Amino acid sequence: MPERSGSQGGDPLGGRPPTSHERMTGEPWDASYQDGPAPWDTGRPQPAIVRLAGEGRFAGTVLDAGCGTGENTLFLAARGIPVLGVDVAGTAVAMARAKAAERGLQAEFAVADALHLDRLGRRFGAVLDCGLFHTFDAGERPGYVASLASVTEPGGTLYVLCFRDDGPGTGPHPVSREDLRSAFSAGSGWQLAALEPDRVQTRYHDEAGAPAWLATVSRIQAASLRSFCSRQ
Repeated sequence: MPERSGSQGGDPLGGRPPTSHERMTGEPWDASYQDGPAPWDTGRPQPAIVRLAGEGRFAGTVLDAGCGTGENTLFLAARGIPVLGVDVAGTAVAMARAKAAERGLQAEFAVADALHLDRLGRRFGAVLDCGLFHTFDAGERPGYVASLASVTEPGGTLYVLCFRDDGPGTGPHPVSREDLRSAFSAGSGWQLAALEPDRVQTRYHDEAGAPAWLATVSRIQAASLRSFCSRQ
């Protein structure tokens, strides 16, 4: 079952340890949605995700990890793509479900911990991470990458849109090429198929958005992993 956020005996984290972002801010993720829109909540899907969908890049059922209030999830659902959006913030998930009802869309949402996606008990042909990877520090990333691997079908594809570490107007927690290459290595069950400069929109940047990376990462099947490693 998905891990629920909320209070357990007065614990706003619902019994889970705080992430590095929560330790830095001193607040749980849920607090970001309780006093107006979050900085990353633009009220529309990210242009990079719109472009990927237009190119037919989402195959099978999609998982949107860290979906927030659901704009990317809802965009995919509106195109007839089966999709599950998950977030650790219960308030964000409630807002996403309300949007789906208002728009008459068949989109599925659940409260879940991105560091323990295996608890969903499901696998997906494509996984989307829009603005979540860069919130984890170096100590958390191996666990997050393993969590993603646990729910991605062999041969499936992960798309990561995250803040880039170069150019003017970089966002918080910017990520380098090497950060992505080292995180999604063959040893962790992945192959970085493409890494391209892109943009990500926020409420605090102009229409051009902030510098970003768009990474396309393939989940390596067991036989493919052995072949890949033998060539190294």
